[in-house]
Amino acid sequence: MALDLTRLHRRPELLALGYTDEQLHRYRRDGELSTVRRGAYVSEPDPRLADPATRHALLVAAAWPTFADGTVLSHCSAAVLLGLPVWSVPLGRVHVTRARPTGGRIGRVAHLHTAPLEPHDVVEFDGRAVTSPARTVLDLARTVSFEAGVVVADAALRAGLMHGEQLVDSLRQASRWRGIPTARHVVGFADGRSESVGESRSRVALYRAGLPAPELQWEVRRDGALLGRVDFGWLESRVIGEFDGRIKYGRLLEPGQDAGDAVFEEKRREDRLRAEGLRVVRWVWDDLTAFDAIAARLRRALNPS
Repeated sequence: MALDLTRLHRRPELLALGYTDEQLHRYRRDGELSTVRRGAYVSEPDPRLADPATRHALLVAAAWPTFADGTVLSHCSAAVLLGLPVWSVPLGRVHVTRARPTGGRIGRVAHLHTAPLEPHDVVEFDGRAVTSPARTVLDLARTVSFEAGVVVADAALRAGLMHGEQLVDSLRQASRWRGIPTARHVVGFADGRSESVGESRSRVALYRAGLPAPELQWEVRRDGALLGRVDFGWLESRVIGEFDGRIKYGRLLEPGQDAGDAVFEEKRREDRLRAEGLRVVRWVWDDLTAFDAIAARLRRALNPS
């Protein structure tokens, strides 16, 4: 009987189907199965497993049956299930919360948090209890870096999973919890107009460099005609900032268009913008980890001698 390698498999289910531990060991040895957690397997090699968020979702699926009633998936685990980006957030453990005052612990597979949970803090996703988008963003904002918190908060606002007022309400509810100062900073800085992880990280880099806050998604027009929409714009200084993530060109593709066509059209768009007397500064992923050189270029553009 051939083993279906397209889904999560649990050892008791496989044994009940007639497989033996020796067979399962052989599947793992030969690279046909990969262990998600003890007693739970998926196909290997499986291109989905290269994505940390997908692998974490499989870990959640494997661990969920072991949790007691009243357990709610939270923090990064909730974010992954809600489709929110978890840039720079550790994904090695499933995070859950229970509404009790004490008893939190960190195990090999799961991190159990204990905290109040109001009815509006919990939603159902695929038959599992998950913290609401606003509560998920708040929990991450107070437990991860400011930059990672901004990434997930921007994405939740952009996707319409929550409104800013809901986030503020959640913040008020948790006013005395650990990590709230950072969470307040994230909530005040979050902006749903950021369209990607790279743009959210760029906003943080610009802020940390002490540069003026730009207009996001600025539409540049001539006589009412749209010449282009840019990531960041300093209108009075006639300066444009553009984050060049490779995925961006995938978003620009029209039906039947390849990446090379998109890059060429992007160059034509930039030529139109420069023809309007706009100064353009571009940066890429690597620049976000060492932003000083880009910040210096932007300062020169914003304050030409």
